[in-house]
Amino acid sequence: MGVAALRAAHQLFDAEPHILEDPIAIQLLEPDVVERLRAAPAAAVQGAAFFLRSHVVVRSRYAEDCLADAARRGVGQYVILGAGLDTFAWRQPGWAAALQIYEVDQPASQHDKRARLHRAGLASPPNLRLVPVDFEVEALDARLTDAGLDRTRPVFFSWLGVMPYLHEPAIDDVLRVIAQGAAGTEVVLSFAPADDGGGPSRVEQMAAAVGEQFRSHFTPAQLEEKLRAGGFVDVSFLTPADSVARYFAGRDDGLAPPRRTSIARARV
Repeated sequence: MGVAALRAAHQLFDAEPHILEDPIAIQLLEPDVVERLRAAPAAAVQGAAFFLRSHVVVRSRYAEDCLADAARRGVGQYVILGAGLDTFAWRQPGWAAALQIYEVDQPASQHDKRARLHRAGLASPPNLRLVPVDFEVEALDARLTDAGLDRTRPVFFSWLGVMPYLHEPAIDDVLRVIAQGAAGTEVVLSFAPADDGGGPSRVEQMAAAVGEQFRSHFTPAQLEEKLRAGGFVDVSFLTPADSVARYFAGRDDGLAPPRRTSIARARV
């Protein structure tokens, strides 16, 4: 819900064009949450929330841009790992109608999302399947296969805002499942940067404040080594400079780009 509120704040307070156009995020929040955002915008646009909002919208926009590239190459399956209140399926552009979308998340989170969608009067699109999985204790590959994922064809995976909260063995299990995909399978993921001497990032501090502790940290070099050792190629990172060039050039609303490299892209 917190991530959805940050995406909603981007729609409400940041100048157009938005980095991520996501009007559905507002509809998934309770009316009183939206009212509080409107009544006290400073709480959403200053301090740690300011930097976290930037990170949240950039990671989603980048993943969706990479998904569009993959779709142009003929990739027809999209798996959102730890989907939460992701709204892509409800605002998907025309080209995405050819995709089979799989949302993977905790059963309780999916139950909550269904309730929010029902309250908002939003029906699930026909190309969406929900896959309930607990990453720490369940076999992801088996659940995806049961849901109809075709592992003989390439898949695009989005794994945003999940890795930092998992222990490394669980991370390795998920990466192994992705790496076993057909040639052309791709993943965009976000990770918690290792301490560079400046202490925990504002994102980590804000997560800790609501009781969500980060359990894993990587430098880009460490993560690249892990990905390549696991069978991935074409590993790249969205750096702060890349974010500026792609999404922040010409903005005059004060929305600042992320300060650390925390988004990776890799292909099998």
